[in-house]
Amino acid sequence: MTPLWAGLIAGFVATTILSMMQFVKQKMNIMPQLDMIGMISGMMGASRGMGWVVHFIVGTVLYGLTYVYLFAGLGPDAHWLSGAALGAAGWLMAMLVMMPMAGNGVFGLKLGRMVPVMALMMHIVFGAILGFVYGWIVA
Repeated sequence: MTPLWAGLIAGFVATTILSMMQFVKQKMNIMPQLDMIGMISGMMGASRGMGWVVHFIVGTVLYGLTYVYLFAGLGPDAHWLSGAALGAAGWLMAMLVMMPMAGNGVFGLKLGRMVPVMALMMHIVFGAILGFVYGWIVA
């Protein structure tokens, strides 16, 4: 399988797992103010369904292809860690650009002090899964 397809598949798998985590988090009423789908759809002035579509496009295509571009040549043991680093970089971008655009302030602090911590954890888990799956596919 080509690295491009491996990246897209890994991005889709990681996005699916992250989405399940978000769904469970919301259903358990854990930090309900951290609603990434609601923020995406709100910024677009669109339905939650469209927010989910954009969420999957970003996770699958943007992250998947970025991973391939940056880390495709790594050895098999380094993929989960490089994926976690990519997730952390995505978190920083979200905290400095997306959160203020959504009206939540830098690092989303208008939503609470734990929001950046939870968001970081979720981005690192997402990235680690992305890298792990990519490494498993290409091995």
